[in-house]
Amino acid sequence: MTTEITIIGGGLAGLTAAIACAEGGARVTLHEAHRSLGGRARSSAAPYVANDGPHVFYSDGEPWRWMAARGLVQPFRRPTLGELARSRFRYGGRLALTPPWPLVSALTKRRIAAPVDQDFRTWAAERFGEEAMRTACGLAGVATFDADPGRLSAAFVWERLLRVSAPQYPAPRYVVGGWRKVIDRMAGRARDLGVRIETGSRVDRLPGGGPVIVATSLDAARGLLGDESLRWESGRAVLLDLGLVRSPRDAFAVFDLDEGGFAEQYGLADRTLAPAGHTLAQLEMPLRPGETRAQAVGRLERLADLALPGWPERATWRRESVCNARTGALDLPGSSWRDRPAIDRGDGVWLAGDSVAAPGMLSEVSTHSALAAARAALRAAGARVAA
Repeated sequence: MTTEITIIGGGLAGLTAAIACAEGGARVTLHEAHRSLGGRARSSAAPYVANDGPHVFYSDGEPWRWMAARGLVQPFRRPTLGELARSRFRYGGRLALTPPWPLVSALTKRRIAAPVDQDFRTWAAERFGEEAMRTACGLAGVATFDADPGRLSAAFVWERLLRVSAPQYPAPRYVVGGWRKVIDRMAGRARDLGVRIETGSRVDRLPGGGPVIVATSLDAARGLLGDESLRWESGRAVLLDLGLVRSPRDAFAVFDLDEGGFAEQYGLADRTLAPAGHTLAQLEMPLRPGETRAQAVGRLERLADLALPGWPERATWRRESVCNARTGALDLPGSSWRDRPAIDRGDGVWLAGDSVAAPGMLSEVSTHSALAAARAALRAAGARVAA
């Protein structure tokens, strides 16, 4: 008898789980509450195709290899040397070509292991000095969407700093056309494998009769499963997307070591994201405790002034939003990814998403957890497990 598996949620995690389960020989039904698939991997409609947040894939991890093996992220672009040469670091209120030496020196000590049970601020200050610690916290703000990454586990922050500063050719990859193209290809792959996808299908109670993978936010999973333990720390940031008349003075990327913000000209890496003669820039700034949206947008606009000179006069499109608890898991001192809500919830239910007990950075947690949930569901049902 063919195994039947139900998946709730049609974002990156849900579609990954659906493909993996179908490859394992299961009959799969996927329910998505919205009218369109994608979850947090959605992109805006043309003429400016902006991801829902400054997303990027990293090619040095298993999630990328799994997707690339199935043709889900092709075609893509690597950052060129010319683009990288237009990257800058904000430090002391000004843009610089290189980060300050104390930070560079700290990041060369790549064999050092950071402790799980100590906060990053204390550990980094003792190990590298105050200036290195402060600038490292600024750089970590980019990878955590958190205004105070110094409060997080030293091991958690250090791992992310080492990933984003890897000395080999930069790992970021830009899928041509934005992340919605990835979602479209994933949905097509799933349907080719026989997955039944139902959009506009809100599930209020767990279905019976077979394994279930809940691939939603923790908030939604908490309500569906009636489990108040499904909570974890996440980031909070303001996002600003700008469609601009192109200018050669615009930076490609700016890492804000002063305030943890970030700006990137995605329209330079992928010219399909904006009309001819225009470009797309996406910026984010972590929200401070008690800070209003308007105050955070003001700080972000000041970063735009440095990264994109004269941007107000060149802007032809603008979108801003607040990203609250939608930036993936943040581990506090004394906890690691293994302490997050477990994938196996018992009674034939598994959890997948960006804040559960799986390794990786940002969206990689979704893919890792979805593959683990799919393998477990297939084994529980006695089906073969695809490689």
